[in-house]
Amino acid sequence: MMIARRRFLSLAVSAAALPVASGPIRAQGYPARPVRIIAPVPPGGTGDISVRVIGQWLSDRLGQPFVIENRPGAATNIGTEAAVRSAPDGYTLLAMTANNATNATIYEKLRFDISRDIAPVARTIRVPLVLEVRPSIPARTLPEFIAYARANPGRLNMASSGNGSPSHVAGELFAMMTGAKFSHVPYRGDAPAITDVLGGQVQLYFGFLPASLEHVRAGSLRGLGVTTASRLDTLPDVPAIAESVVGYEATSWHGIGAPAGPPQAVIDILDRELNAVLRNATVRARFAAIGAVVDGCSAAEFKRFLAEEIEKWAKVIRFAGIKAQG
Repeated sequence: MMIARRRFLSLAVSAAALPVASGPIRAQGYPARPVRIIAPVPPGGTGDISVRVIGQWLSDRLGQPFVIENRPGAATNIGTEAAVRSAPDGYTLLAMTANNATNATIYEKLRFDISRDIAPVARTIRVPLVLEVRPSIPARTLPEFIAYARANPGRLNMASSGNGSPSHVAGELFAMMTGAKFSHVPYRGDAPAITDVLGGQVQLYFGFLPASLEHVRAGSLRGLGVTTASRLDTLPDVPAIAESVVGYEATSWHGIGAPAGPPQAVIDILDRELNAVLRNATVRARFAAIGAVVDGCSAAEFKRFLAEEIEKWAKVIRFAGIKAQG
């Protein structure tokens, strides 16, 4: 976990040195003053670091500061609501996460509708997860693990990084598609979940790849499958879960959105510049080094993707009976 954090910090520091194509680019006068990006997550994690890389790029390219404001809390709902309540002029943006899609179903009384109140601009990266177990588990392959879990319904404790988090819903999707039954144990984040898998307090975890990568490579945790549709270059010997469970796919993701109703010219500028940074070889290499997959798309494609994610995870959340806590 410390290794992953050092890599994140290295990525953040090096962001300032990213090459840009030319001097500041302006169109339709935007931006004429600093832009605020609300990150509804704590400092130091994947979502925070990735948006800081992007913010630095936009600052350099567009000639105005893009300032990151961390507003964590309530599974990203606090920061998201702050963005929703801001003026739709392009001078407040939202660092969107996969929680925005799951929260639409988990929380029955949100004071905003993510589909209506946020205009998606561009998806930026995906963060794969890996199904990892303690080496003492008597299953060395994914089919063996599925058989073992079915033979021991409810006896295996499944950690998550929080109720309704990507690691939680990824595990529940796996249970729904395989018939396995796990006892869910939520933690406050990735680090304590991994610590307890390593310590034997829980038996399995759908862990975020950046924090799990070194443990799987070292063999302290056994990686049984990655949650992407195909294998990853970073863990080529670990199969995709979809190789045994056809159609399975679950990744965390990050992107940029804006309060609904911004000028189309602003969306066009941000769409173009965000996808430009994602094509940058230095950026792609640095994200790959920490297990993140660059995955840019247009504003229209991101809007469709968000709708699909909300629908997909609503089915899983209802199947598993996931409710908001606290």
